[in-house]
Amino acid sequence: MPNGLRLAGECAAQFWQYQQAATDMAKWLFKEEPEHYSFADLERDGSTLWDGVSNNLARLHLRKVKKGDRIFFYHTGKEKAIVGEMRAVANAWPDPAGADPKAVVVEVKATGRLPMPVPLARIKNDRLLAQWDLVRLSRLSVMPVSEQQWQRVEELAREE
Repeated sequence: MPNGLRLAGECAAQFWQYQQAATDMAKWLFKEEPEHYSFADLERDGSTLWDGVSNNLARLHLRKVKKGDRIFFYHTGKEKAIVGEMRAVANAWPDPAGADPKAVVVEVKATGRLPMPVPLARIKNDRLLAQWDLVRLSRLSVMPVSEQQWQRVEELAREE
């Protein structure tokens, strides 16, 4: 086989591997009380270790987080809104504090604030988001986000 064709084939294979890896990245939503740790705190710090998750279903989700996954930051409490985006810096790993053998942590970094916060009231009234776990399971602090949900939240964040 001519060298050029072999190299082109290798480049194409690498491209498709990259494309597959990009589509394999999951999307998540993490909740936090802004009085405890806000998105502004994360922006100031640059990155943080996401820990303290005790709900079994939330822990199950947190264990699935992989390096590069995109994550919405949701302020709970009085604000109740998606306010920013983070990325997982590494795969989830056992909590280094070691007090609870089932506990896991994920290092995250801030990637940007949404143009406009997307409040829970707006999400509940949106036909595409009304059945989301964010609405149905209000106490769940870590949850998956489908591609359609992610895109819809981004659209709502751009609306006036």
